[in-house]
Amino acid sequence: MKRHNLISWFACVFGLSIFAHPQATPTASRPGGLQVGAGVTIVAPDYTTKHDEGFTLYATYDVTQHIGVEADAHFVSIITPNDVGEDTYFIGPRYVFHHKRFNPYAKALFGLGRINFQFDNRPHYSETTFAYALGGGLDYHLSRSINIRAFDYEYQQWPGFANHGLTPWAITIGAAYNFH
Repeated sequence: MKRHNLISWFACVFGLSIFAHPQATPTASRPGGLQVGAGVTIVAPDYTTKHDEGFTLYATYDVTQHIGVEADAHFVSIITPNDVGEDTYFIGPRYVFHHKRFNPYAKALFGLGRINFQFDNRPHYSETTFAYALGGGLDYHLSRSINIRAFDYEYQQWPGFANHGLTPWAITIGAAYNFH
């Protein structure tokens, strides 16, 4: 009789163990991934024929595996052949695809655009207006902590500038540190 009670007890314990969820949560899933980086930027403004050059600071925060937020600041008033530069300050959602070390993404950003007139014969003048950008790019995981921004493309709209708006595009390449 003791043997039958012992066997019944083990059968109950092992039979109910499937409801205990003994497996650990997968360690490969990590919400909250943050990267902060910098890059060089070339902008093709639609008000001049020559490209402007400068740098960009950016940060991304992945809320889920595919959905995140990106903030970037383009400072493209450094090399301005026509003495007219532009700076933008954007933030918005992004969607990331993951394939091995490659992470292509799409984004929609909103914020401010600031145009800077730097002519030698007149005082400096700047104007700030609402702007937004649609774009995408490709990040490459070089190592656990370093991401290379192979390219980032933005098609910008500045609807409030000079009554007709501006439509520049910007390309950035750079690198970022990935916080774990």
